[in-house]
Amino acid sequence: FFRAEGMAGTPTRRPFGTLSSGQETTLWTMTNAQGMSVGVLDYGGIIVSIKAPDRQGKMDDVVLGFDTAEEYEKHSPYFGCITGRCANRVAKGQFDLDGVAYSLAVNNGPNSLHGGLKGFDKVMWAVEAVGGLPDSEQGLSLTYTSPDMEEGYPGTLATRVRYVLDNSNRLTINYSATTDKATVVNLTNHTYFNLQGAGGDCLSHEVRIDADRYAPTDADAIPTALAPVDGTPFDFRGPTAIGARIGHEHEQLKFGAGYDHCWCLNKSAPGALDVAAVVTEPTSGRVLRVHTTEPGVQLYTANYLDGSFAGKGGVQLPYRGGFCLETQHYPDAIHHEGDPEWPTVVLRPGQTFDSTTVFELSTVGPA
Repeated sequence: FFRAEGMAGTPTRRPFGTLSSGQETTLWTMTNAQGMSVGVLDYGGIIVSIKAPDRQGKMDDVVLGFDTAEEYEKHSPYFGCITGRCANRVAKGQFDLDGVAYSLAVNNGPNSLHGGLKGFDKVMWAVEAVGGLPDSEQGLSLTYTSPDMEEGYPGTLATRVRYVLDNSNRLTINYSATTDKATVVNLTNHTYFNLQGAGGDCLSHEVRIDADRYAPTDADAIPTALAPVDGTPFDFRGPTAIGARIGHEHEQLKFGAGYDHCWCLNKSAPGALDVAAVVTEPTSGRVLRVHTTEPGVQLYTANYLDGSFAGKGGVQLPYRGGFCLETQHYPDAIHHEGDPEWPTVVLRPGQTFDSTTVFELSTVGPA
């Protein structure tokens, strides 16, 4: 039962299974006055579910995931998680900072990916409901303190991620972090969306990305430069189906096995909360708008899902069964430190990392 003027009550919680360590997990659920709900797990800060209406008002879960924590621990290709301390790739798992060489776990070809062997996606976050919000909002605050040299990264990083759902079907994610030693920080969320609901591929989804440039990579998925999207399959400045050009004979599509690249967003100002991408699913009419303060967004089209495991409700998750829009600083930016074209990923004592992304769900009528 919902009060007419806003939400009823506070986020709910329930047990969600036990990890191999014996740690019990908890799923928290926020629900708004429209009936939209968002489920968040304390393990990995994972967005387990987002239930949103289609143009007929039918509710579906529009993100990929699992029914238990055990399955996330066993199978998950970063479904829905907070990704850090440094999202995306660090070339050869090493970097220099202030004259000191640091080595990271190599877990993705020759590179370090998404924070290492036990990144922020595999730790337990402390979760509490956010108090003092307007009646039209429900929120969760997640905190985790990453010790100095965890996964090879210097500095004790105190991290907070806040999820807030409002009655306009907007999920706002705010990330903040402070450190006691110079370090590298690039935080994002790795939710796989399928606006039809799980079970099919994402190729009919129409995507627009407000970016004139992207970051082409070498064969090991490390960006080599920033390049114009003009005349390439990476030009999404007008709405284009994911599947329209994904099979083109283009070197970058071969390197990524599809789309797995970062776009350099057109910003109204550095750090402005701008619309980065809009995705429309024609059959359901669902629309996802992604707003972010970040300079880049990685579009990943689930090129490595292969149907070998099932997700929620036992539904097989096929090849390219979802897409991610990971708002972030550019991949491997630590190796471009000092280049004005590459916003810095270095965080120093006395500074606060602050980043906001909004996932806004709505619908459009039939074409």
